[in-house]
Amino acid sequence: MPIPPLWLDARSPALEAGLARIRAEFDVPGEHSPAALDEAAQAARAVLGALDAGADRVDARDVELVTIDPPGSQDLDQAVHIERRGRGWRVRYAIADVPAFVGPDGALAEEVQARGVTYYLPDERAPLHPPRIGEDAGSLLPGQDRPALLWEIDLDADGQPERVDLRRAVVRSRAQLTYAEVQAEVDSGRATGTLAALAEVGERRLALEAARDGVSLDLPTQRVMADGGGFRLEHEAVVPAMGWNAQISLLTGMVAAEAMLAGGVGLLRTLPPPDPEVVAKVRCTALGLGLDWPEEASYQSVVRGLDGSDPQEAAVLMVAARGLRGAGYLALVPGEPVPEDPAALRHAAVAAPYAHVTAPLRRLCDRAALEVCLALHAGSKVPDHVLAELTELPRAMARARGRESGASRAAVDLVEALLLEPHVGAVVPGTVVAVGEDRSSVVLGDLAVEATVDGVALPLGERVPLRVTGVDVTERRVELDPA
Repeated sequence: MPIPPLWLDARSPALEAGLARIRAEFDVPGEHSPAALDEAAQAARAVLGALDAGADRVDARDVELVTIDPPGSQDLDQAVHIERRGRGWRVRYAIADVPAFVGPDGALAEEVQARGVTYYLPDERAPLHPPRIGEDAGSLLPGQDRPALLWEIDLDADGQPERVDLRRAVVRSRAQLTYAEVQAEVDSGRATGTLAALAEVGERRLALEAARDGVSLDLPTQRVMADGGGFRLEHEAVVPAMGWNAQISLLTGMVAAEAMLAGGVGLLRTLPPPDPEVVAKVRCTALGLGLDWPEEASYQSVVRGLDGSDPQEAAVLMVAARGLRGAGYLALVPGEPVPEDPAALRHAAVAAPYAHVTAPLRRLCDRAALEVCLALHAGSKVPDHVLAELTELPRAMARARGRESGASRAAVDLVEALLLEPHVGAVVPGTVVAVGEDRSSVVLGDLAVEATVDGVALPLGERVPLRVTGVDVTERRVELDPA
């Protein structure tokens, strides 16, 4: 279940105490162990010291790669370069070579396996890898020689892949850019090279996504701001460059999945289609907030057209994101049966088979998936330790994702309780998005605060006045009654 990014620009004792309780409740990891830190430092020295020593890496330092991330990011997994190639393009996508730093055994491998993902809470994050790897030697920082797994994908004029290659490389990123900086260059007409091509390829890939009825959820980052004695929630602007950049990652995950299916080995990211209840809930939210939803329009087409920069549309996007259920991982292991239903091999939002291979600094599963792809493209055998890991990864990732999403959801509940605490006794408008026998789910205003009204079945899809009768910040609970 995707949770919109949530960051703090305001603090209070109640907020900090609530986040501390969430860390304890969901066992959010703290500092890495001394043994893992020591192994990370040794691996960093060994890998960086041997970058030019062998023939197992191509020298791609002449490729003018750039990274595009939120401001202040240090764990830079991806760097991109795009150039015209006849009527199409050549996309080079460098991914941090985490497999070079983390082997199958040892304290570092054990701790990364236990963490599973990087945990993002509003005030700080708990990284998957020690900073010596995740924010330094393994990160594609500008002006630094770094080991990478370099994808080279040739696209035709429509943005469809014609040729795919993957090799180990040495790369040197030229610049660390933010989405806003990329968008400003494109909007001003100054964009050249990779940035101009990114806009072209991004739009082609978005058109292909729409044609296969896929949908990307461009969730706006939410910031908790001080507001007098309380808080307010602001949505950061969502710019097209975010979607263009995401399409390069999706393209890479799709070509990786195709190689895995052809080779009969790998790890797919899967998601079933949204069930009718979710579609109805999102539709009610949209209509209740005054947005248009034609009778003949599909869920994907409406959600795809929402603008996360608009508070009303952002609210619908967030409800849509929370309604995506059943995401998981499917291991493809030689000799093991493969599901006969093609839908079981697909990711419903991508509308195609898909694999996670572009964020190895932040996701455990990407490391093994990248090693599979390296072997497939080299025509060699997948290492035995990777095959053994594939069978365990779906369970390991489910545990990690459960903890991470639980902590993220709890943080959202905490912030919602703090937002509504000053309004106890007041009447607020809400849209009824789901109804049971003795309870109703509502979304309050354009903040996308989702809450439950117990003991009553309210009119589905209607906008109703609700009184905030109680808020328990410690329990992260909001109590509402019909006004």
